[in-house]
Amino acid sequence: MVDFSMIRRDAHAQASTMVRRLGELVTTESPPGVIANLRTCADLLDSWGSRVLSRPARRIIHDGLPHLLWPAADQQVLLIGHYDTVWPAGTVTDWPFVVEDAIATGPGVCDMKSGIVQLFTALSLLPDTSTVGLLLTCDEESGSPTSRPLIEHQARRSHAVLVAEPSTEHGALKVARKGGSVYQISVRGRAAHAGVEPHRGVNAAIELAHQLLAVREFAAAGTSVTPTTLRGGSMTNQVPESAEFFVDVRAWTSEELHRVDRMIRAITPRLPDAELVVSGGINRHPLPESAALPLLAIAARVGRELGLPAVTSVHAPGASDANFTGSLGVPTLDGLGGVGGGAHARTEWVDVSQMPDRAALLAGLIASILESSRPDPGRRRDSRVSPYA
Repeated sequence: MVDFSMIRRDAHAQASTMVRRLGELVTTESPPGVIANLRTCADLLDSWGSRVLSRPARRIIHDGLPHLLWPAADQQVLLIGHYDTVWPAGTVTDWPFVVEDAIATGPGVCDMKSGIVQLFTALSLLPDTSTVGLLLTCDEESGSPTSRPLIEHQARRSHAVLVAEPSTEHGALKVARKGGSVYQISVRGRAAHAGVEPHRGVNAAIELAHQLLAVREFAAAGTSVTPTTLRGGSMTNQVPESAEFFVDVRAWTSEELHRVDRMIRAITPRLPDAELVVSGGINRHPLPESAALPLLAIAARVGRELGLPAVTSVHAPGASDANFTGSLGVPTLDGLGGVGGGAHARTEWVDVSQMPDRAALLAGLIASILESSRPDPGRRRDSRVSPYA
C-alpha cells in the first residue's frame, strides 16, 4: 500500500533542495539548438537522474542534440519532460534566477525547469523505480523534430505517460490540448528598379500581403490561423523578387487541422507571374481528453489521500509532447509540473512553495499506477528496445 502521508512529509523535507536545484538548472542555460549549452545542461541532469534512478542514462544524439533516456525493461510508466527553453544564451545575465515571497522568476523557470526538478524529487520518494522510464528531450520548443520517434516508441512500451509540463496558474492539470501545424509560404516574384521601371517587376512583398490576409480567413471557431514571422526584399530601391512568411495553426480536432491544411495548399497567386511554394504541415495532432480522464481520476484520488486541494483540469490551447503520446492512444496526463505562468515571456514565474506538494502528487500518482497496473492481454505493447534507444 502507498503511504501517502510519508510521501508528502518526505517531499516537504526536500523543499530547500528543490529551490536550490531550480536555481542551478535555470542558471545552466539551455537555448534551442545551441549544442554546447545543451550538452552542459544534459551533464547536470544526467548526474541527478542516474543517482535517483540507480541506473545510467542513455544519451541519444540526433543532429548533435543530446536527449536523455532512462528506459525500464518492463516499462509501466513513462515520465516525459524537455530541458530546452525558448531563451537565447546570455539571457540569465540580465534576467537572473530570483525568488521573492515564494515566487521564482528567470528564463525557463516555469517552462519547464521547475517541472524537471519536481520530477526528480518525485522519483526520489518512490521505493522502487525499476519499472519507471524517464525521457528528457532538448528540442520540444523547436517542434520535437529529432525526439518525436523516440517519444512515440517509448510511449508504446508504456501503460501510462505522465508529462511534467507546467500546470495552469491555479494548478489545474491538462487533459486535452490543441493540435498544431506550421507552414512556410514562399513567394517568388521578379526584381526590377523600384524607381525607374517598377512595372517590369513582380512585387513579392505585395503578393505576400495578399496571401497573408487570405490565410487569416481560414480560421474558424476554436481554430486559429496566425501569420507570424515574415520577411522580403533586400534593397530599398528594388522591387522584391522573393518573400516568405510563416503560419501557425491550432485546432481541437485533427479534422480541423486537415481542413486548414487543404485550404493552405490550395492557395494560388494573385499577381500575374508570381509563384508560391508551400512547405510544412501538421506537426502535432490534438491530445484527446479520452486519453487523460482515467489518469485524472487516479490523480484526484491521490490528491485527496495526500490532503491536497481538489485536483482540477483544463483544456489547454498550447501543444506539448503529450500530443504525440495521447494521439497514439496511450493514457497520458499533462500539466504535472510547476504551478506558474508567463511561459515564453519575461513575466515567467513559478510558485516554489507548491513544488513539494506537486512532487508528492506526481510520486503518489506513479505509485498508484504501478500498484494497480496489470498486463492487458488485449493490448499489444512493444517492450523491445528501440533503435532510437
